[in-house]
Amino acid sequence: MAASESMYIEHFSEESRPLDYYLKKMNGYTASKKAFGMSQDDIIGEMKKSNLRGRGGAGFPTGTKWGFIPKQSTKPKYLVCNADESEPGTFKDRDLMRYTPHLLIEGMVIGGFAIGAHAGYIYIRGEYTREAILLNQAIKEAYAKGYLGNNIQGSGFNFDLTVHRGAGAYICGEETGLLNSLEGKRGEPRVKPPFPAQAGAFGGPTIVNNVETLTAVPYIINRGGEWFAKLGKLEKSGGTRLFCVSGHVKKPGLVELPAGSVTLRQLIYDHCGGILNDRKLKAVIPGGSSAPVLTPDEIDVIVDIEPMMKIGTMLGSAGIMVVSEDYCVVRLIQRITKFYAHESCGQCTPCREGCKWMEDILERIEDGHGREQDLALLLDISDNINGKTLCALGDAAAGPVISFVKKFRTEFESHIRGGKCPNA
Repeated sequence: MAASESMYIEHFSEESRPLDYYLKKMNGYTASKKAFGMSQDDIIGEMKKSNLRGRGGAGFPTGTKWGFIPKQSTKPKYLVCNADESEPGTFKDRDLMRYTPHLLIEGMVIGGFAIGAHAGYIYIRGEYTREAILLNQAIKEAYAKGYLGNNIQGSGFNFDLTVHRGAGAYICGEETGLLNSLEGKRGEPRVKPPFPAQAGAFGGPTIVNNVETLTAVPYIINRGGEWFAKLGKLEKSGGTRLFCVSGHVKKPGLVELPAGSVTLRQLIYDHCGGILNDRKLKAVIPGGSSAPVLTPDEIDVIVDIEPMMKIGTMLGSAGIMVVSEDYCVVRLIQRITKFYAHESCGQCTPCREGCKWMEDILERIEDGHGREQDLALLLDISDNINGKTLCALGDAAAGPVISFVKKFRTEFESHIRGGKCPNA
């Protein structure tokens, strides 16, 4: 082990991280042993009962997704963990990998067994240096004790796991862009169909799941899908969710709550202490920077997938960013749009050109040189991006711009007519 790696590990060696703690305090690797005594159909059946939905943003039922893998395929199958977590405002997966890496490893072993995969990859964003080191350390522990590799726990099942570091590209959070990068190709989305379950990594049937999704799997197998489903408070959403709360709140951080159990207002004021310095609330971005913004009169909504969709936004990766009354929303959306313009892979013309145009217009407005027609132009450009690209990055850039312009139009107009930011 390199000296730099041992320094990282020593410094961040919290109590719950080592294999010994996971075995003794968290019933570690008992779920995988139980799974080896079940059929693939039974495991997938428990996953379907659990109502576990993808925690990476799409919210697709995990058990249904696993069931898409063709059983009779002659090609090798793969399980890939999307640990890219590049959505601004999101940091839950980082903590799961940092403090409970064996939970993720066991979830992947079970998932691999359920879909018939003998190889797995954890694709981790390039900036997560220490998390990559800690995952590799945990994987070494698991191999040494027979929880990875050949004949795991005497089951006859073989599963190898590799950490693959990305280079810090937002587009590689999209599953087909991730798979291209994993294969050593340019990180850009593929045309679908075929979907990864039919032709994914290296041309084989592949399941791509988020970190938080996979860490729920051992609990579902140990306690049953019905138990997990009942933790959630809405019919379609089981288990608990991790909410990443940041911005102008008194107690930012991760909050774990039963899915569908609280409103956005309760999360901000009851669990996170309210707005910093007791200021008024101006806006909330509820699902990472790609989610359309909400105003203070829209926060009495259940923080879950369908309720958010009904009011025109999305839960996404549950990255909740809170904005107080004294912060400029024009500056905020300009910075968000700059990010998407930079991160566009350039494959689709509407996204490549449109994001840059939106960035330029918003920068002009923020700098005090805006024109009256700029707001209509922003909406027109957004309309020409939405739904017209291979992946959702274009929509991720256009949706917030539309919502900010429509809901905070007076603030944009103040910039344009006054030639400066009224919050400056």
